[in-house]
Amino acid sequence: MSAYLLAIDQGTHASRAVLFGLDGRVLANRIVPLKTSCPMPGWVEQDPEEIFLSVVQASRDAIRAGRVDASDIKAIGITNQRETLVVWERDTGQATAPAIVWQDRRGQEICAELSEAQASVGLSRRTGLRLDPYFTASKLAWLVRTRPDLLSAARRGRLQAGTIDSWLLYRLSGGQIWATEPSNASRTLLYDLDLGTFSQDLLDLFALPGSLLPSIKPSAHRFGHTASDVFGQPLPVTGMLGDQQAALLGQGCLVAGDVKDTFGTGAFLLAYTGGEIRHSAHGLLTTVAWDFGSGPTYALEGSVFMAGALLDWLIDLGIAASPAELDRLALSAPSAHGTVIIPSHQGLGAPWWDAEMRGAIWGLTRSSGRSELARAALEAIAQQAADLTEAIQGDLGQPLRDLRIDGGVARSALLPQMLADLSGLSVQRSLDHEATARGAAMVAAVGAGLLGPGELGPFVGQRETFVPSLVSDERNERRTHWRQAVAKARGLKA
Repeated sequence: MSAYLLAIDQGTHASRAVLFGLDGRVLANRIVPLKTSCPMPGWVEQDPEEIFLSVVQASRDAIRAGRVDASDIKAIGITNQRETLVVWERDTGQATAPAIVWQDRRGQEICAELSEAQASVGLSRRTGLRLDPYFTASKLAWLVRTRPDLLSAARRGRLQAGTIDSWLLYRLSGGQIWATEPSNASRTLLYDLDLGTFSQDLLDLFALPGSLLPSIKPSAHRFGHTASDVFGQPLPVTGMLGDQQAALLGQGCLVAGDVKDTFGTGAFLLAYTGGEIRHSAHGLLTTVAWDFGSGPTYALEGSVFMAGALLDWLIDLGIAASPAELDRLALSAPSAHGTVIIPSHQGLGAPWWDAEMRGAIWGLTRSSGRSELARAALEAIAQQAADLTEAIQGDLGQPLRDLRIDGGVARSALLPQMLADLSGLSVQRSLDHEATARGAAMVAAVGAGLLGPGELGPFVGQRETFVPSLVSDERNERRTHWRQAVAKARGLKA
């Protein structure tokens, strides 16, 4: 009997479905793009119904393209954009507001109020996170504060809320299953790492009813089945992970100290720490990696808000027509001639955590043209990643073995070598463009009992290597130039 795995990868820009064999082969891959709106400065929204329908379409298309019977799909894994919030009616399943995307900053005022009142003392230790509008809690608090009707309905138990994983599971199951798992729950600012559950104290801090939140199950778990009308018959959902944790798993980071960086809309570097909760002294976050059923394992994380989004911004300005053209322009310039782009359009993430910061360009001259701006953009992405590798090494207290990278921006002909040069590390680029989906398939295989946690190694794809080519003096000079530009930009905020 044939057995296949369906991985649903619901991202910020698109929903993807990838059909895998149990040997790790990709049989089919289909993608459906998504629209994003920014109705006000700092606001980023999507349509929850469009998100769900895009997942269904991509999944059906992948099953057809793979020419397999739905009955042969033995496990579905879901991975998703994290921190994004959806609120819906318990009885009808209808979303009550647009999805508030992880990049959205509208919770900034609430975070500032809590910070000024020192109400957040100990928050970082308990949650592993920082008091920042990036995380889900302030988005949900903003929504119920500005919509009294929603707060009233929530108090009467008529609303359900959750990150995208719980929304998809609810809709795919025909409203029968409302659950999340620890890697997503740990991104809400409402999850206590030591307790391993949502905390009533943290809910009270944000003035949120606990009835709004789903139950938490292990990442590898038999959550239930899809409704019959989704794929023609019920199919088992047996794994869920946040997208960055899925990429960590898909890159084969299964030993403490393994590190990956995924370059998509943002860039997210995670270092696996196994069963040990490690708290950062260098501006990083502590997050759950996954729970295969025997308890959570953990990771340190550095989050950069603008990677592919920076390239999209340059395309919107007319600098180039596509990321591929930006790459060609960057390759045509021997250097950026001192031009530095600081991509803090939505605030500056790790290790700085400056929510009020906005984007800046330094060092413009008459020789700064399209090619120099394209090169400066790729270098900004690499510089931010180098910031995070330094922070990770400081927290781990040891050099990194290498840095594994994936994601759409990592396909650049220039970025991997830039990253090797600026970080001083061997960079291993995944030849498999589906590392995130692969991680979703792997956790689903474990949840279905098709593979054991110790049998995942052969499922990982191959990589190509980039080694540093800069002498240390030149590397230090370029890193210093970057840090000075960031410091100047931060000093001009007021």
